[in-house]
Amino acid sequence: LSKKLASRDGEVAQLLGVLQTMGGNPSPTLFLHPQGPVGTARAGMLLAELTPALNSRADALRNDLNEVQMLRTLQADAAMRLQEGLTEVQRARTDLNQAMANRTDLPKRFTEDPVRTAILISTSETLSGFASGLSEMTSDQIDPAPVDFDGQIGSLTLPVQGVILRRANETDAAGVTRPGLILATRPQAIVTSPTAATIRYTGPLLDLGNVVILEPRANTLFVLAGLDVVYGTAGQVIGSGTPIGLMGGGPANRDNALSPNGDGAGMERSETLYIEVRENNVTQDPSEWFRTDKDG
Repeated sequence: LSKKLASRDGEVAQLLGVLQTMGGNPSPTLFLHPQGPVGTARAGMLLAELTPALNSRADALRNDLNEVQMLRTLQADAAMRLQEGLTEVQRARTDLNQAMANRTDLPKRFTEDPVRTAILISTSETLSGFASGLSEMTSDQIDPAPVDFDGQIGSLTLPVQGVILRRANETDAAGVTRPGLILATRPQAIVTSPTAATIRYTGPLLDLGNVVILEPRANTLFVLAGLDVVYGTAGQVIGSGTPIGLMGGGPANRDNALSPNGDGAGMERSETLYIEVRENNVTQDPSEWFRTDKDG
């Protein structure tokens, strides 16, 4: 609409000039014509026909200007509401961090031995070596509550919303091939447990950044790497959908937070989460365990 009005600047200026001329002269002088009464009569007839057209164009211009003003008001209101929403999101994430740090009601399946964990981290050169050593690092272990995990295989929800960058065993631009799946996520996205599981490890590991390793059942591990913040401690039993960490990156850009289809797809997916599934310490294709039909 603004472009439409801008393209008609000359026409609008001409219309305003005519209206100002008509409004700025005294009525008797305005209707006098050099050709005398006949010319005056003809001019009056033409003016009578022209006046409704001028009024119509003036009304149309007034409506367009009112619409532009209304749209600008709505845009400013939407921007303010969006900023308030983003502020609330930031506050909610801060509250989540505090709540996760303070939670003490989660049951524990085993007690972690921090000394043995530190030794295992320092002596492990690969993720496979670290994963194989986890099973030997428990004490006071109790059996977890029974969960129908087999029935969930193939339909598990991905731990974070994102787009698949590379699937298992696909080579990246640097020539590196990994047995896991790489998701591109939005900054500060919440990462949740895809199923009920025991936390086996949280913290930095090798060159993978912050890592969370979950054990949904004996001899099965989910490795989630690349988080900025991790929640929980080894041995805690968590339910499906429990927040286990946050992705990195700064707050989302306000101008990119809304997308045409309403799903937030306009926001940049600048963070990556690596997902690896291991069964009996053998890597599995995550695509056979997780539902990946929506985002890639």
